[in-house]
Amino acid sequence: MICPFQNCLRRLLFKPSISHALFHCSRESPKLALSAESSHFVATGSAHQAGEQRDIDILVGKVRAGRSDDEVFQCLASDPKCNAVHLSHDLVDKLLHRFNDDWKSALGAFRWATTCPDYKHSPQAYDTMVDILGKMKQMDQMKEFLEEMRKLHLVTLNTIAKVMRRFAGAKQWENAVRIFDELGTFGLEKNTDSMNLLLDTLCKEKYVEQARDIFLRLKPHIAPDAHTFNIFIHGWCKINRIDEAHWTIQEMRGHGYLPSVISYSTIIQFYCSQCNFKKVYELFDEMAAQGCPPNVVTYTTVMCSLTKAENFEEALQISQRMETAGCKPDTLFYNCFIHTLGRAGRVKDAAKVFEVEMPKTGVSPNTSTYNCMIAMLCHHAQEKKALTLLQEMENLKICKPDVQTYYPLLKSCFKTGKIDSLLSELLNDMVNKHHLSLDMSAYSLLIHGLCRANRTQWAYKLFEEMILKDITPKYRTCRLLLEEVKEKNMHDAAEKIEAFIKNL
Repeated sequence: MICPFQNCLRRLLFKPSISHALFHCSRESPKLALSAESSHFVATGSAHQAGEQRDIDILVGKVRAGRSDDEVFQCLASDPKCNAVHLSHDLVDKLLHRFNDDWKSALGAFRWATTCPDYKHSPQAYDTMVDILGKMKQMDQMKEFLEEMRKLHLVTLNTIAKVMRRFAGAKQWENAVRIFDELGTFGLEKNTDSMNLLLDTLCKEKYVEQARDIFLRLKPHIAPDAHTFNIFIHGWCKINRIDEAHWTIQEMRGHGYLPSVISYSTIIQFYCSQCNFKKVYELFDEMAAQGCPPNVVTYTTVMCSLTKAENFEEALQISQRMETAGCKPDTLFYNCFIHTLGRAGRVKDAAKVFEVEMPKTGVSPNTSTYNCMIAMLCHHAQEKKALTLLQEMENLKICKPDVQTYYPLLKSCFKTGKIDSLLSELLNDMVNKHHLSLDMSAYSLLIHGLCRANRTQWAYKLFEEMILKDITPKYRTCRLLLEEVKEKNMHDAAEKIEAFIKNL
């Protein structure tokens, strides 16, 4: 979490006159004026969708004018255009999604929507807001928000799951346990489902021993089920204690539950992570002997691991093994299969799987499928085909692009030098057409690429944008940018970056 001094430093270093637009007009890139307040999505759907998009553009433009959640609230509340917007649950969900990495903007917009006449937030919107606050490590704000939800009787087990996960992820596992202890105050029960939720949260964050102690205390009062033991199998594997995972399978049998394909697949995943494929094939045989054959998830896990280990031919044999076993492929399997073929340099075969085999088997692609294809094509310097696939993805509307879709395309812009044309177009589509929030990885990629392309001013503007959005740049990014601005004699920028680095 950013310390109070660092927040103060931000207010001193980055003055209100700095544009909050993600991109800017400059002599380096005259086509990059992408202020959401003035941008308009060219609607391809209904008039309602076009109107909703214009409303989102109006709101986003005003949200970006505020530096704190209170300022965001005031900017929205004092603007006649914003107050004329007809809010719907769908519109608010899209607005919160737009700012899922920017808790101040999200909270300010949420509070403003609460005051709008004829609108009442959905429980989903409250859950989203809780998750955003927890994700950005705003724990006090998250607790206050949870208390507000409690008073409104809006807390569900899904809410609790998000809160416990964020506490555990912030190394506050005791608070996650405390939330479980207080379930009754939220009108929820302590039962097998809620216990499993707590145990799963702790195990996923590697607090397996703590979870085990809690389980032993709860077991006399709350009966475990098969899922309880699978949670511990996963937890022990996660902290590399495979003997305990095998022991848990025996404990599972002692409680009257047979290990399932999930139980075995979890241990197989551990052996895959160790590149111990001999053990993997032994477990395949054991599963068959126990009448619990591997499923498509198991096969996919092994194929992905073999590919990661660059055993491409052995990985491709998994497909044949699966077909012989009569196991039908699904979308995730095909995503891995396409990725493996691409890594093996078999681009045409990968394209055939995507264009012919998937439609033939009736398996629909998802966003990750397109991402695999686009990444593969970009890697093999086939950017035009990759852009065609992106266009197809947008037109078919089977699935939507995400930030990962654009990573290889952005990298290609720097490789090919198409910075002032294609890069600006892609970024415009990301932000204003698909409403994607740039994350740490995206900002880092852009800043590093722009520095190498001698676009230092643009890189520095993105650095400022990161700070204003409470996304802390990595030290390596700061050092690279500092060297570049010094070389360009951007003395004010250098001074501000140096001051920021001191407080990292």
